Amino acid sequence: MNLHYTLPDAERLLVTSVLGEEGIEYCVPYDLAADGAFCDNGWVVVTRRTLLCLQGGAIIATVSLSDTDEIVCLSNVDSGNLAARRGGEDTFLCRFSMRHMVRLSYVARGATLFCREEYRILESTEKERYCPKCGTVLPGTDHCPRCGGGARTLRRLWDLGSRYVLPLLCLTLFMAANSAFVLWQQFVQRDFIDNVLVPAEGSVQAVLTFFGLMFVIIMSSLTLRISRRALSNRLGTRISHDLRARVFEKINVLSLSFSDKRQAGELMNRVVDDSGQVRMFMEEVFSEMFTQFFTIGGAIVIMLIINPTLALLTIAFMPLAALLVRLFRNREMRLWRQQWRYNDQVNNRLQDVISGIRVVKSFGQEQRETARFQEYTARYCELQRRNEKFFATLYPFVTLVLTIGSFFVYYFGGADVIGGTMTIGELTQFTAYAAMLYGPLGWLTRLPRMLMRLTNSLERMYDILDEEVEVAEHENAVEKEIEGNIRFEDVTFGYRSYEPVLNKINFEVKKGEMIGLVGASGSGKSTLINLIMRLYDVDDGRITVDGTDLREFSKESLHRQIGVVLQETFLFTGSIYDNIRYAKPDATPAEIIQAAKMANAHEFIVRFPDGYDTYVGEHGYTLSGGERQRIAIARAILHRPHLLVLDEATSSLDTETEFQIQEALDRLTEGRTTFAIAHRLSTLRNADRIFVLDNHGIAEMGTHNELIRQKGVYYGLVMAQMQMHKIRNEETV
Repeated sequence: MNLHYTLPDAERLLVTSVLGEEGIEYCVPYDLAADGAFCDNGWVVVTRRTLLCLQGGAIIATVSLSDTDEIVCLSNVDSGNLAARRGGEDTFLCRFSMRHMVRLSYVARGATLFCREEYRILESTEKERYCPKCGTVLPGTDHCPRCGGGARTLRRLWDLGSRYVLPLLCLTLFMAANSAFVLWQQFVQRDFIDNVLVPAEGSVQAVLTFFGLMFVIIMSSLTLRISRRALSNRLGTRISHDLRARVFEKINVLSLSFSDKRQAGELMNRVVDDSGQVRMFMEEVFSEMFTQFFTIGGAIVIMLIINPTLALLTIAFMPLAALLVRLFRNREMRLWRQQWRYNDQVNNRLQDVISGIRVVKSFGQEQRETARFQEYTARYCELQRRNEKFFATLYPFVTLVLTIGSFFVYYFGGADVIGGTMTIGELTQFTAYAAMLYGPLGWLTRLPRMLMRLTNSLERMYDILDEEVEVAEHENAVEKEIEGNIRFEDVTFGYRSYEPVLNKINFEVKKGEMIGLVGASGSGKSTLINLIMRLYDVDDGRITVDGTDLREFSKESLHRQIGVVLQETFLFTGSIYDNIRYAKPDATPAEIIQAAKMANAHEFIVRFPDGYDTYVGEHGYTLSGGERQRIAIARAILHRPHLLVLDEATSSLDTETEFQIQEALDRLTEGRTTFAIAHRLSTLRNADRIFVLDNHGIAEMGTHNELIRQKGVYYGLVMAQMQMHKIRNEETV
């Protein structure tokens, strides 16, 4: 999201006259006057010392950042306000619609840092929701369909085709040769009509020669069409396969923040359906497209040679048909994009319901979800019906305009034959070429629709392929064994950098220490371990592992040495054996069994009829929560991590199962640097230290006993939990 717009000349001169040589750090527009009326000339300009609000070519507010506590964005029902806060009081600066809320929130956060003399420039990772040129809502991609033009599509087609130059060249030669045979066929027919049929002087030899030539032409054309079809099918399959693999690989490489902002159904559409559209285009459209071009070009040239006047009359209506297609092009594109966006919504809803089918059934919502899905599909059907109705109305009309020229061919061509300026064979040949012209032209009028489908699919896939990796591999990434010394140095991070979840975090953990993380929901516990696993990069400060910046490790080396056991254990569809082996694909059966024994999982696994080959369904729901958790621990043990992360690994379990899992975790954590999140505070009594997170930072730090003696935040959490247990025990009695 752009935070550095260029001021118009008049406003730039005004700002320069006030600020002098101060460098502008943020410059963004806003769109409402103080009374709520729309305006198109509002600007917020921020330097390291001053914030200015401009409107109508005049400065309406000036703020000295050194005299201000913070700049805040306040959200109303349908708009937002930018305000300067001093001593707990807010001073109104400007008003804006919700479309500018995120952008002004970044600016407010950046200006607040300047108020605190922290001269760090924020960069937004948010996507633009509106085209900065025309204001159009972007259709789920980074590029505006109205302002992008066809050059981008051509570049992407070239990117696809450049990998298959030789097959494409062969395919083009097949298409050109096929068109040549089709055009040559009419010369043979004209010669037969003028020299054999009309004079009625031909011999049997001449007739046999004609049929022989026609047989050769037809069989050659048929062979070329079969070869062209086979090659185009093979080429389309290869291109779609490679494109699908590239998109899937990029989704895996992209940072977790990318997946957080996308729905699974939408990504599935882009991997499967959109790549299928590319395959269909290569098989059904591309191979036919150049055949039609060659045929049209050859037919026009020959018609101009036979009878230039009649040829010009024949093609006179082509520009009108092209104009009609051009006039409705934007409407076609808009309709097609609407259909595809709603198709994403249908697939997203389907994926959500199937993934959450247990919740649906548990609450008896089958009929409600069926009705909701039918509403989605009904809307999708209505969009399809409306689009097809539009296409079915436009293209027959375009075809009618094109074929008007055929009346001129019959009338003036017949007159030329009667007048003796054309032979019957030439007229027959000419009308055949006219038919060749109108047929391909009718097909070509539908080509924009086919190209729109391709363009839309390419945009959606390249939207992923062009995405920048936020957690990027360091250019000189190192691979080294981790000992387990972790250090946070002034670490600040927010999933949106204008909303810090953790702010100025500092601590050091020695090798082999077990650190407990506690705090209220939303205090940043999971965020902290996400940073340690480098699922996200810090906004400010740094994290070091054994003295090396975490960002300098190769991601493969880092994640190979980190073990994770989460509260919501995810098991892949497959066998128990495969799920344990996932952490180490080359593990031997003995290693897998040993890991299962250490995780207290071996006993329940062997009780299944199929043992380690027992099939677990989606997410492992055929197993109990404790069984899934122990398989996850076995997976982590097999991984042999140097750094361990436990996220609520023993929550919501019965006492016996918790004891077995805790025993397995004790084996797993021995000698390893461990970060453990737990709401059940009793599980952290043996932690070397406990970090209590509150108000975007570490409020308290110490052992369990030390924190109890302090009677601070941790003490309050422990007392509240003990009171809750007491109430539950009384209810049980």
